Amino acid sequence: MSIRLISDMHLDEKLPDVANAFIRYIAFLPADTKALYLLGDIFELWIGDDNTSEFLNRIVQTLASLKDRGIALYIMHGNRDFLIGDKLCKQCHATLLIDEHIITEGTQSYLLMHGDNLCTDDEEYMQFRATMRNPDTQAFLLSKPLEERKEMAKALREQSKSMNSNKAEDIMDVNENAVKACLAKHGVNTLIHGHTHRPNIHKEPGFTRIVLGDWHSSGWEVVLENNTYQLNEFKLNSV
Repeated sequence: MSIRLISDMHLDEKLPDVANAFIRYIAFLPADTKALYLLGDIFELWIGDDNTSEFLNRIVQTLASLKDRGIALYIMHGNRDFLIGDKLCKQCHATLLIDEHIITEGTQSYLLMHGDNLCTDDEEYMQFRATMRNPDTQAFLLSKPLEERKEMAKALREQSKSMNSNKAEDIMDVNENAVKACLAKHGVNTLIHGHTHRPNIHKEPGFTRIVLGDWHSSGWEVVLENNTYQLNEFKLNSV
């Protein structure tokens, strides 16, 4: 039995090719898949579980179909969809995970994260993240009418694009000391995360860091099976 992990699909009705590839990916998961982990930024924007549309309903129904196939679904917040709540997870039959979650496959343990809280060199983003992850801030946002939240989300997205355009590439990557500290805290030596859109397997002295890519022209997955891991790339039009 295998465990599969993906992240950073950034599903958006304006990008139907990505959404259709995601739906096909779910439909054709191998029969030996026992669990699927979505490590954040599933959606380009998630403004609350009360937001509905034909597009979102299609995604929810696709994810909910996993239960009948005996595939467990786990969801982790990303920096774009941190307002995912219990209602959506119930609709999808998913378990909502906290960041920094440990799983075991065979005899191997893995630390799962979205990855944005490891980008500690980007002090501006870390301050923004702390504000957005504050329960009081989230309660304030969710108290606003849906249409107002949509406008706020668009404004925040434009602000983020503007800020990032002026930043050096290296400060938007993870900080190695933050990675080491997090692994040491949990007593494991293998980390799987997304967020940075820099897919790779980094084998460092004492630890391994596996980075999932975003879904653009290609999709990415990590497969855990028989005490081994694989980082796989596939063309979205081939799924």
